[in-house]
Amino acid sequence: MNIVLFDSNQKKYFPLSLTRPVSDFRFGILTIKEKWEYYFKDVSVKAESYLNDKFHLNISSDNLWIDSQVIPTDDLIIELNNLREGEGLISNDVVIGFRYCNFNLEKINFIKSNANISILEKMVDLFYKMNSQLKNDFELLTKGKESEKLDNSNTLIGDNIFIEKGAKISSSILNSETGPIYIGKNAEIMEGSIIRGPFSLSENSVVKMGAKIYGPTSIGPNCKVGGEINNSVFFGFSSKAHDGFLGNSIIGEWCNLGADSNNSNLKNNYEDVKLWSYEEESFESTKLQFCGLIMGDHSKCGINTMFNTGTIVGVGVNIFGSGFPRNFIPSFSWGGAGGFSIHNKNKFFETAKKVFNRRSLTLDNIEQNLLDNVYSMTKRYRNEK
Repeated sequence: MNIVLFDSNQKKYFPLSLTRPVSDFRFGILTIKEKWEYYFKDVSVKAESYLNDKFHLNISSDNLWIDSQVIPTDDLIIELNNLREGEGLISNDVVIGFRYCNFNLEKINFIKSNANISILEKMVDLFYKMNSQLKNDFELLTKGKESEKLDNSNTLIGDNIFIEKGAKISSSILNSETGPIYIGKNAEIMEGSIIRGPFSLSENSVVKMGAKIYGPTSIGPNCKVGGEINNSVFFGFSSKAHDGFLGNSIIGEWCNLGADSNNSNLKNNYEDVKLWSYEEESFESTKLQFCGLIMGDHSKCGINTMFNTGTIVGVGVNIFGSGFPRNFIPSFSWGGAGGFSIHNKNKFFETAKKVFNRRSLTLDNIEQNLLDNVYSMTKRYRNEK
């Protein structure tokens, strides 16, 4: 069978899904797609048409279509492998997957799944349910492998730590009694850092000197992080390199948090946090007491920026100045607590090219066309005609 992951509800995960399919979300150490690739050799994605040039779809005469919100488990894999042409799995009225030549739900005979189903039900699950995902991914990535050794300058509490080749860790405290710690290839933890698991640091990422990180936290590839971080995820290629607090938050790719930027993750009255919902076009309760900042790709904030509890920042936003900016900031906005104007698209692309160049990468036409589409899609939220 040819495996295809599809998004059943892209809008529910805006702004993170404006620039990627849900299967490209980092949920634990791995992305959802990477989790499926541990069970199936070839996995492609059925995404929105404007994403197709970056996230490719492969179709054959025999396809197994799986909802991107679904997380693979051993018993679910068995059920999926046993599906015949025209059959599908359903659990609590949620379509898990189906086997058919094309994407056509009306032709499918659905069977109730008896497997233990794990689903990414809402965006905040990326940090709220991260604990189990980090632990499961740790088992997948380290099974049958031997960890590199740490030098004696480090203090280790617990023995559930795995270090990939090329990683460097100096004079730091790593506590894995509360959960596993995974350090990826060529990653670095600078001296004086204190890390409490579960925690993962992906390939080529850096923890700056004196950082304090509480798990469960997952740092994607090519990131730089410092200061104090608690229960947060960085998708990749983003930086919070200086002091300041980040808690119960999700940071997309190509973001930068200026020095001493902080977010609130708990309301003063201890009430449940509300987040802007693109589906409902209103603020909806997360039913969580702790919820911080969700930032879309290519967004940045200046030094000393303060984010209120439950702030949603779109794609391509530039935030600066004193005071708390609003807690829903539309994509391609420019400003701060005093108000926002439209982030000039040409200036945005000039900055993005410089950011890519710093990483010895090129902002190619595929990426530019994708972001250009996002700019057009999000005009209405900026009251732009």
